[in-house]
This record gives sequence, structure tokens and C-alpha cells, in this order.
Amino acid sequence: MPVEVGAHAPDFVLKDQNNQEVRLSDFRGRRAFLLVFYPLAFTGTCQGELCQVRDNLADFVNDDVQLLTVSVDSAYAHKVWADREGYEFPLLADFWPHGAVAQAYGVFNGDRGFANRGTFLIDRDGVVRFAEEISPVESRDQNGWRKALASL
Repeated sequence: MPVEVGAHAPDFVLKDQNNQEVRLSDFRGRRAFLLVFYPLAFTGTCQGELCQVRDNLADFVNDDVQLLTVSVDSAYAHKVWADREGYEFPLLADFWPHGAVAQAYGVFNGDRGFANRGTFLIDRDGVVRFAEEISPVESRDQNGWRKALASL
């Protein structure tokens, strides 16, 4: 079960595609953030979703909001994928311990070994304001994210 709206978001430290550590708590008090879990890099639906994000990045990243994406792939796989697709936002590696952050957010699919599609909007105080989880084979409606962001 995903972290519920109104709960405090679990903190974490993960490496991005440039092998730099990103700590969730570093954003607290400064920016809200949209946390987007996806199953695997280099897969059709995941690539489609992240290309939509890339093409509409100003909808999800500004002075008030940071976008963070997470999968169980390694930082090295993320680097290749980000360079190939022109992703200029953090792709975080929940590689080891395998899926630990996805588990903390309640979106890890233990049968498949990767995250379901989970999305969380977390305000500046670290409180979850929007949460969704859908299966790995479905694609998310990013208009829901836009509505959630507009409500902050």
C-alpha cells in the first residue's frame, strides 16, 4: 500500500545518473517535489512517460517544485538512457539495497523485482499531498500531476 496523503514522506539518499547523491531531506523547507517511480529504463511505457515529462518539463520543474524519478536500474544505465533521450532531470537509482526506497513508499512489486508506477507530490514540509499507484503495464495521466501541483 502506498504512503498515504497526509503522511510524512520517507527520507532517502540515492545516486542520480551522474553518480551524485540526492537526499530527499535536502529539499525540505525549500521546494516541493514530484517523486515519480517507474519500473525499468529502456522500456516502452516508461520511455513514453519520461519523454512526455521531458517535452513538458516546465510543468513539473520550477522555482517551487523539483522532479525526481526513481527506478531499480543502476546509475550507469540511467546515464546512458538520459544521454540518449535528453532527460535533464534526476533519474535516481534504487539499485541497492534493491528497491528499498520503492518499498518504503509502498510501490515495490516483489513478484517482479521493480516498482509499480507510483507518483507522490510532497510539499516543502515533507508531507505527501498527492499519491497514486498503478500497475507497470498502464500509463499514467500526467494531467493529474498538473492538478496536484496547481493545488499547492
